[in-house]
Order: sequence, then structure tokens, then C-alpha cells
Amino acid sequence: MIDLIFIRDILLPPLLKGVIVTIELIVLSIPLGLILGILIAVGRVYGNKIISSLCAIYTIFFRGIPLLVQLFILYFGLPSIGIFFSPFVAATIGFILCSGAYHSEYIRGAIQSIKSGQMMAAEALGMNKFKAILYIILPQALRRAIPGCSNEIIYLIKYSSLAFMVTCVELTGAGKFIATRYFRYTEVFIVVGIIYLLIVTVVTKSLNSLEKKLRIPGLG
Repeated sequence: MIDLIFIRDILLPPLLKGVIVTIELIVLSIPLGLILGILIAVGRVYGNKIISSLCAIYTIFFRGIPLLVQLFILYFGLPSIGIFFSPFVAATIGFILCSGAYHSEYIRGAIQSIKSGQMMAAEALGMNKFKAILYIILPQALRRAIPGCSNEIIYLIKYSSLAFMVTCVELTGAGKFIATRYFRYTEVFIVVGIIYLLIVTVVTKSLNSLEKKLRIPGLG
């Protein structure tokens, strides 16, 4: 039987502190990861051979290595060469770099779905390549990439639990401390799971509303 007094008086206070850290991680990682993804995608599609190759290598590296391994390298590995990050900063950097790689693939696919004639038409009207990408290609591509990028954002919210592995005490970490101290694993992680579900549900509904608002007429 679930002990409501335990949940209210002992469990919820530290979990709420953990939720704040989780939200801070998400709020920083999501927009910065998306911006990085846009830059990498544009570099792969429109960059010269060197830039395109570097962007491709970046994508392969950060999509191919597990996020947990990346976090370990950032927090435990880099100090060996004199680079130190706090747990929160290491987790945030790891999330941004990994998320940016995945976003870049969704956005690259969306960019390539735009007919090449639009770029030619923009240049024929006197736009340089940068302005054509910024004002013609990207607004359409980002709309088309919303479903894929939305999935990555949802994954990132759940992946934020890995921050605990580099001693950043977010929601899962706070729950683990309480569960270990009181040996109440079932109650603790049911509540933790419910909190994650609530966060994901709110974000999902917000992203669905955004997708409907920005949907391109005629494309479904």
C-alpha cells in the first residue's frame, strides 16, 4: 500500500528540487541543441566540401557514441587533460551536443525536401545564398522538421535522467537518494515516473499545438 504521508512529507520536497534542476537542464539544452542542429544541417547541405565533411563527421560521432559515454568523457575524462566542468555544465554540454546531432538529421532531410528551384529563384531575384537560406529555405524546412525534432525533444527530456550518472542531482537522482535511504523503491520511482509523464505530456501537447499552428497549407 502506498504511504501518502511518506510521499507528501519526505519524498516530494527533494523531488521538487530535482524537478527544478531537470527543467533547467531541459530549458538550456533544447533551444541550444536545436540551434546547433540547424547550423550543422545547413553546413552539410550548403557548405563547401570541408565544412560539409566536418559536419558529417560531427553527426556520425555524436549519434554513434551513446550519450552516457559522452557524459563520462566530458565529466570524468576531460579533467585528465586539464578541462573541468561542473556536473550541471557537463550534463548540459553533453545534451546539447548529442541533441544537436539528431536535430541536424531531421532538419537536413527537411532542407533537402525543398525543391532546388526555390534557391535558384531566390538568387535570380538578387538574394545572396545566405539570405536565400535564411528567408526562403529554413522557414519551410523547420516547419517540415517539427515532427522529428519534437520526438528528439521528448527523448531529451527522458535522457535528462542520465545527468545523475555524472553526479548532477536532478529528478531521478533525487529519487535515487530517497529510495536508497528509506528502501522505498516502488513508491519513489512510481512518483518519479508520474512526474516525467506529466512533463512529457505538457511538452507533447505544446509541440502538437505548435505543429498545427505552423503547418504548411496543402502539405497535410
